[in-house]
Amino acid sequence: MMIFILASGYLLTIYLLLALARRTGKKNASGSVTLPSTESYTQEAAVPPKVTEVSSVR
Repeated sequence: MMIFILASGYLLTIYLLLALARRTGKKNASGSVTLPSTESYTQEAAVPPKVTEVSSVR
């Protein structure tokens, strides 16, 4: 009897999680979510032209 209760609780949990995922998936697919442009996040790094000395710290 205990196994039946645990199995039905497990199936109910899976069913509710799938229903929630399906509901939120439909909400996001409506196009209300806008993604930022990737062009606005470019970075430029300054690179020194030549390395003149190597030091080791011990």
